[in-house]
Amino acid sequence: MPIGKSIRIFLADATVAGIRYAELVNWTGQALACPRSRLGELGAWPEASKPGVYFLFEARLGDSKPLAYIGESEQVADRLTSHDRQKDFWNEVVVFTSKDQNLTKAHVKFLESNLVSLSKQADRYSLENGNTPPESSLPRADRDAMAEFTENIRMVLGTLGYPILEPLIRSPLGRPERVVQVSTKPEEAPVDQELTFKVNTLIARGALTDEGFVLKKGSQVSRVNTESAALKIVKLKEQLQADGRLVPEGDHLVLAEDFLVSSSSYAAVLVAGTSRSGPQSWFTADGRSLKAIEDAAVRDA
Repeated sequence: MPIGKSIRIFLADATVAGIRYAELVNWTGQALACPRSRLGELGAWPEASKPGVYFLFEARLGDSKPLAYIGESEQVADRLTSHDRQKDFWNEVVVFTSKDQNLTKAHVKFLESNLVSLSKQADRYSLENGNTPPESSLPRADRDAMAEFTENIRMVLGTLGYPILEPLIRSPLGRPERVVQVSTKPEEAPVDQELTFKVNTLIARGALTDEGFVLKKGSQVSRVNTESAALKIVKLKEQLQADGRLVPEGDHLVLAEDFLVSSSSYAAVLVAGTSRSGPQSWFTADGRSLKAIEDAAVRDA
């Protein structure tokens, strides 16, 4: 069973969009989130003048993937000054350093490599990084310590609103692997369990998650939309085709990557091109509808 965590966030000027300092209880790491417009103020924070890793984030606009960049430096604040001149896309930076002096150049390069790799696996942001940087050589004990450091970075980033390291579908133990969780009780809600929707000749697969509904890579989607399809979903389908996430295949479209929508109904409308009830459209492998499972959960609550 996952162990609970406590995260403290300090709002430096009592605004949620200003500089924020975040820390996990009983962790030597620390984070600073800073808007680009306030970058000059980071020099007054000693936490930013240490060896560490940092994330540059583009604001999320619509349903397009935002851009991000992951880097490392022995003096993060100085490196960010050069990025302010050389990289135009970002509007906020999140910096991770250590409260003690135990993060060396080798450690932060190791972290950078892991973070870039995990971000590419999660595939929620388009990375401005080129190739994944090579891992530095560390003793086994240090590698395990950096693995824990990486997991804590993941949690803090998600809490700050940047799930760049979060896979859309998690494993039963919460590890960032694309493994589905199988429900063991008939009345249990199928969180992360694969669901199937068949309509006409189309077959789509998805999973209900804590964030919404993930339509899985390879799902088949109708090329056409009826008047009953919500305009928002029609426009979303057009955007997904424009950016290459929905590609033509025969008389239908195919989803090129996992895609998160807010509900099972939105996913069903996207697939069918017509008005649909998600709970009545998606079924588990043993033939239970999502609606039947949800109704049973309400009765047993």
